[in-house]
Amino acid sequence: MFRGSIVALITPFKNNELDEESYISLIHHHIKSGSSGIVPAGTTGESPTLSHKEHERVIELCVKESKGKIPIIAGTGSNSTDEAVSLTKYAEKIGADAALVVTPYYNKPTQEGLYQHFKSINDNCSIPIIIYNIPPRSVVDMSVDTMARLFELKNIVGVKDATGDLKRVDEQKKKMGPDFIQLSGEDGTALEFNTRGGVGCISVTANVAAKLCSEFQEASTSKNNSNLLAKAKEINNKLMPLHKALFIESSPSPVKYAASLLNLCSDEVRLPLVKITEETKKSVRSAMTYADLIQ
Repeated sequence: MFRGSIVALITPFKNNELDEESYISLIHHHIKSGSSGIVPAGTTGESPTLSHKEHERVIELCVKESKGKIPIIAGTGSNSTDEAVSLTKYAEKIGADAALVVTPYYNKPTQEGLYQHFKSINDNCSIPIIIYNIPPRSVVDMSVDTMARLFELKNIVGVKDATGDLKRVDEQKKKMGPDFIQLSGEDGTALEFNTRGGVGCISVTANVAAKLCSEFQEASTSKNNSNLLAKAKEINNKLMPLHKALFIESSPSPVKYAASLLNLCSDEVRLPLVKITEETKKSVRSAMTYADLIQ
């Protein structure tokens, strides 16, 4: 159920308010474009600067508008365990298919602290939980052993791995087995990630290249098919400049600018994020052109 190209959906703003009209259009765009799932209110959706009410609203709208056509993995992470529990319970109540829970940022918990944080969320809900391990932003790295302990709990089903260490795919597969869902958190390394045992990507690039990312994931997760692997490599090469350009400055500022080029939403972000520089805009436009997304 949780595999393929899953978009880490941006949250559009207008005059610093949630732009519900554009947000609903984005949801339907991804359903039509072949995305395999949507993550509302993740960090790409600027969850740290969403109010509690807004956070719940974007999850609610995503579930309501998708009407069961596509899995919704709600971003419910927080560095406060109580808040993460509350958001996850809300996501379950509103009908989300799963929760994506980031490792607690800033607090720098120990491995036991990480275990107890996720166990508390697990014990208070009944929907699948995907661990989001992203040391560059959260400053903590969940070990494979801690992940294995969590996988023994009833609701922990997999990981969004943004460590950048491809050896982790092998280590996690060896420790937890093939039933542990491994999703890449990095578009640029998704090809090798999948060849090592991954089953998809929670993608930033899919915001603006939904169809290509979907085709890439379908091809790269097909086993023992040389033609499809060749297709995956071809698409990967086409998208690689874009994968890189979307992280020249802090995400999601570059991908929001890219989305504005496609008239999907404005490039407005919330402080402390700011709009990208003219130099970065040139790089994004060039990468979008290379990928045949704009002329």
